[in-house]
Amino acid sequence: MKKHPAHTFHIPVMGLAFTIDSPIKVAQYGISSVISIIEDTLMEKMRGFYYGQRNEVYKPIPKTEEDYRVKRITDYLNLVNKIVQEKFEKLKNSTFETGSDLVLYFEMLPNTSVLKQAYLKMLETRDGKTKESLQNFLRGEIMPGSIDVNIMTKVDKNNPDKDGNIPEDSSDAVTALRAFAKSDLEGASVVFSAGLNPRLYNYLEKLSAFTTFKKGDYEKKIIIKVSDYRSAIIQGKYLAKKGLWVSEFRIESGLNCGGHAFATEGYLLGPILEEFKNTRESMYKELFDMYKQALTTKGKELPTEAPEQRITVQGGIGTAAEDRLLMDYYGMDGTGWGSPFLLVPEATTVDEATLQRLCDAKSEDIVLSHSSPLGVRFNYLKGNSGEVERLARINSNKPGSPCTEKFLALNSKFDGKPLCAASVSFQHKQLAELKSQNLPNAEFEKQRDDLYAKECLCLGLSNAAILNYKLEPFIGNSLSVTVCPGPNLAYFNKKASLKEMIDHIYGRANLLTNEYRPHFFVKELSLYVDYLKEQFNESVDKLCDKSQKYYKNFCDNLLNGINYYNGLIDNKVLPSPTEKDTMKKELSDSEKEILTIKNHLELEVLGDKSESKSQKGASRF
Repeated sequence: MKKHPAHTFHIPVMGLAFTIDSPIKVAQYGISSVISIIEDTLMEKMRGFYYGQRNEVYKPIPKTEEDYRVKRITDYLNLVNKIVQEKFEKLKNSTFETGSDLVLYFEMLPNTSVLKQAYLKMLETRDGKTKESLQNFLRGEIMPGSIDVNIMTKVDKNNPDKDGNIPEDSSDAVTALRAFAKSDLEGASVVFSAGLNPRLYNYLEKLSAFTTFKKGDYEKKIIIKVSDYRSAIIQGKYLAKKGLWVSEFRIESGLNCGGHAFATEGYLLGPILEEFKNTRESMYKELFDMYKQALTTKGKELPTEAPEQRITVQGGIGTAAEDRLLMDYYGMDGTGWGSPFLLVPEATTVDEATLQRLCDAKSEDIVLSHSSPLGVRFNYLKGNSGEVERLARINSNKPGSPCTEKFLALNSKFDGKPLCAASVSFQHKQLAELKSQNLPNAEFEKQRDDLYAKECLCLGLSNAAILNYKLEPFIGNSLSVTVCPGPNLAYFNKKASLKEMIDHIYGRANLLTNEYRPHFFVKELSLYVDYLKEQFNESVDKLCDKSQKYYKNFCDNLLNGINYYNGLIDNKVLPSPTEKDTMKKELSDSEKEILTIKNHLELEVLGDKSESKSQKGASRF
């Protein structure tokens, strides 16, 4: 019989280094976490570190070796799994004495857990034989957390062979997927983020690990990170028609998250969750019918029992009350807590200097930046050493970064050769092109600044591990760190132990600062209003019918979300009575800002009929 996860939360992928070895730190306690498996050079360095820690022979896998990426990633995952299993067995066989890892396992469980209740019953039992029997039962019921992996579907550069041909299974994302499929992780999941990648999803059909169903579960499972219901149903159908089952949809806030931020068109998390709540059963049936039909067409055996499909949510959750709202009212199967764990050295890998910057960070220090070479907005901590190094290069008239890893070398606008927008080569060529266009000074400076904002993420998001474990740098002495927490981190200001953070999640402790923290639904709304104002101000002088429609829909979606939240307040779903008036005022203030933009749009439409373009531009928001 399939066991349920010990905890109701997971630790999502963060950067490249920040969760690179999180399973080794937390999985023995039943906590699931996610490793990014794109950066094989980092994993190769981590292989050397952990083999050395175990006094085992480390055999390097050089880039000259055939299929080196797959071999590096697979071996690292196998090594992580081996370490986790050993640590779990040691925990399992330890005693129920104060301070033991076995006791810590049970103490950290949510109070609502059946296993936690059995543990508390054991503690109260005085009869020796009964107590021993209960202890044996408890040992038999615990399990480690899942060692899951993440593949950002947009990071899928082609890798030609020695003859210049591009094999279908050689791209960055596909090789990472093959490596995970080959690993000895059982019941683990691959988390696909950043949207549908047909090449990657089509390749799944060739990997039996994702179709082998036994003992009520798959050998390897599929999780898709989505921004809304539409994204879930489109991707779910795409895979179901191929005979592939999505075991979990992981909903993430568009803007109130760490790392890359994929803004929706003003669709807020609350209404999105309401839609999932109301449609999850019909979605399951629709997808399962497609899935069964696909298996029948392929002549494959149908599962003897219906496979599980979890729905979880992450992005900006910061209190036990918010966590309970998601679980109890919206019926989520779990939640993701990411950025706060950057302050937990027992769970994540963050160098000391960056850890201190994170502890000191205020709301104004975490910004929605243009730093990502992918051209996707990126939540970013100002003042990190990556920014310092980038600005130093600009001030020395040498903008751009050396490009050694090339995972984001995806821009082919110059001579068809793919380059990373943060690289020295791209920035030199792009700047020359901007200068040749004779743009107005303001426009030239804006485009130049957007170009110069691009930062090397391959190294910046990896270097925390290099510093933390004193590994050989990727290149020269470049050890600058880029860190990308979500806005929610600003409300946590000190390093915490693993137990302290988990107690905070389950409402047994409070790690928040004294600074006022808005409800995470309201915080996301304010982020969207700021984003809308920024986008609108940049385009107000060049609005067309298409952009006017976009902004009108954006405003309407935000206003509908505000009405939805007011309804929850009126129906006493949220928040606590003492916060009701504050939340109502915050919603009202946001509504006024949105209506100002919407009214300006209506003036723009009228202006098209009665004013010249130059006259219309004078009514800027």
